[in-house]
Amino acid sequence: MRSLLFVPGDSERKLEKGFASGADAVIVDLEDSVAAANKQAARRIAAEFIGARRHAATLVYVRVNDLSTGLTDDDLAAIIGSRPDGIMLPKSDSGADVQHLSLKLRVIEAENGFPDGGIGIIPIITESGAGVLAGGSYHGAGERLKGLTWGAEDLSAAVGAHATRDADGNYTDVFRFARAVTLLAASAADVAAIDTVFVNFRDSEALRTECLAAERDGFTAKMAIHPAQVPVINEAFTPSAEALEHAVSVIEAFAAAGNPGVVGLGGQMYDRPHLRRAERLVKRAHAADLANRNGGPASA
Repeated sequence: MRSLLFVPGDSERKLEKGFASGADAVIVDLEDSVAAANKQAARRIAAEFIGARRHAATLVYVRVNDLSTGLTDDDLAAIIGSRPDGIMLPKSDSGADVQHLSLKLRVIEAENGFPDGGIGIIPIITESGAGVLAGGSYHGAGERLKGLTWGAEDLSAAVGAHATRDADGNYTDVFRFARAVTLLAASAADVAAIDTVFVNFRDSEALRTECLAAERDGFTAKMAIHPAQVPVINEAFTPSAEALEHAVSVIEAFAAAGNPGVVGLGGQMYDRPHLRRAERLVKRAHAADLANRNGGPASA
């Protein structure tokens, strides 16, 4: 996945646009974008919409209400029958929350005759101070874990911050730390690191800059709040032809030398971490190429 687009679960019009956006994954939202009075209607609309498009190429995740609300079970009961690809879990405080949700999903899958473990989980891990500090707990949280992502707005409310960015538009230290924790936690858990949303959907250049910085640092995807952001995100997280060519040359150099610890290439020395990085980039490039040609998700 390169792009994950949030779409309110109570709007058929926005759901239609979301599925036509070219996003690798659509996140059908039952949480923040849906008013309390509309929760039940959103569950029904979302379930019907997902069920009717079950065989579409786009991956479908559903953001449920968090485990502390008492609404999660009703969300799951309403939408699991439509067989989404995964659940986005907001306000996850640790890997234990992922394991808790996994148990719920296992029971529901068994009750519906679905394959065990078929529904993945992507938690948002930085929406509380406890969540940020527990980033390392997602290692070993289970096979359902497909990625980790972060958010700044709920964290700002939790810590009492007046803003998440400074006058120059850069995240302040608390939120930079949360971002770094997410990246490191994803690496430790060996799952995708997914960058948070960029809220000014009209500023494509600023979005592009943020995407390129995220990709540079090791994120492989970014969430979106508007269909117009999807092409920018997909382009930024698709490895360039030059980067792919260099990665292939590194892999070939190691293979030609019998896979030693270090090889020389173009006057520079490359060791095993460079090889692993090259292999990951090639995998991402192939997934992106398949997505671009087939209209399906980039899964790497």
